[in-house]
Amino acid sequence: MLIYGTAILAVSHLLGDFLGKALGALIGVDANVGGVAIAMILLICFKELLAKKGLLSKTTQLGVLYWSGMYIPIVVAMSAGQNVVAALSGGMVGVIVSIFALVGTVFVIRWLNKSSGDYDTYEWPSTNNDELNAEQK
Repeated sequence: MLIYGTAILAVSHLLGDFLGKALGALIGVDANVGGVAIAMILLICFKELLAKKGLLSKTTQLGVLYWSGMYIPIVVAMSAGQNVVAALSGGMVGVIVSIFALVGTVFVIRWLNKSSGDYDTYEWPSTNNDELNAEQK
């Protein structure tokens, strides 16, 4: 069910927020350090772990996919806006580090996509228009 996808998202978000604040306290910064990234990684790991153990139905997996599609881009965009302002006010070091982080992220994502092979084997639910029209008649 979609509600389980929401629950997995909520747990990921809360753990990511807690761990981000703990990491910030550990390094002496009064801020959430990497909580959004931690939450996204946890969301992906929870979904994959539960799916491989057979504990997630297809509809729950689609619920997680839906919420990750909604949550990740919005939160990343909000964080990116704050990070750009901080990087530009911090000088060229922030800008250079941001560029290296972006390039590194692109290469890591490409490597993960190639090594997992999920995109080649994942089967989306069929929504054949001919079948839908036959059912309506």
